[in-house]
Amino acid sequence: PAFLHFQRQFLLGYLPALAADWLQGPLLFQLLQRRGFLRSQIAALYSCGFASNVAFGLVSGFFVDRLGRKKSCVLSSGLCSVSCLLQLSRDFLALAAGRVLAGLGTSLLFSAFESWYIHEHLEHHDFPAEWIPDTFSRVALWNSGLAVAAGLVAELVAEGLALGSVAPFLVAVPFLALSGVFAGKNWDENYGKSRLCGKACGEGLRGLLSDPRVLLLGLVQALVESILLIFAFLWTPVLEPHGIPLGIAFSGFTAASAVGSALFRRGVTGRLRLQPL
Repeated sequence: PAFLHFQRQFLLGYLPALAADWLQGPLLFQLLQRRGFLRSQIAALYSCGFASNVAFGLVSGFFVDRLGRKKSCVLSSGLCSVSCLLQLSRDFLALAAGRVLAGLGTSLLFSAFESWYIHEHLEHHDFPAEWIPDTFSRVALWNSGLAVAAGLVAELVAEGLALGSVAPFLVAVPFLALSGVFAGKNWDENYGKSRLCGKACGEGLRGLLSDPRVLLLGLVQALVESILLIFAFLWTPVLEPHGIPLGIAFSGFTAASAVGSALFRRGVTGRLRLQPL
């Protein structure tokens, strides 16, 4: 019972932030295009978000350990909320700032929350390490459902509200506020080991170069992510001229991704016992 209560407290703080993150995906390109920006300008705005995510990702672990993991979770919600509100602007620099903040907030979203949970699970509550996969399996299941629902909700609010394509970003703000307030009030703070940033980065680089398999895995992952990011930029201008509802299409993409993940797990753990190469 104690573990289930702790797990529920984590999910109640984490899942709203994930829902808000998915809501910002389906109509971003359409929003910028209807603001009158050229495709090259939209590409630059996308690149601002990706670049800030990558740049901050190099030091996010050090930053989260120093600031505090709970504070970092709350900060993630705040940064993403400001980013969503900046989408109301028609100024290019304001929108670029919004994309930078979104990149920073997303980097924290996918580092601080999980770091906080693992530390609390092992160090504070002293639960068995074997129980950690159960929590993250639940996160993965809920995340898939939230992704599918986000496309439908984005399409619904964009069509139903006079604000149009910016509506999903405004709907995301209450979810981010819920996540930040819940984590701030109900979670305990924890910190990582105090290390110099340069030393931590050096250790990571040595670990990357010391094993060719790790380097190869990183290169393959980078190529796959590059393909996905290119796809994320191109799918809207390809489908929109044909009158396909973008939110519905987004839900279809995420549902197919969830099915693929389920088939992979079934193939690896089921009767077939397939082995990844």
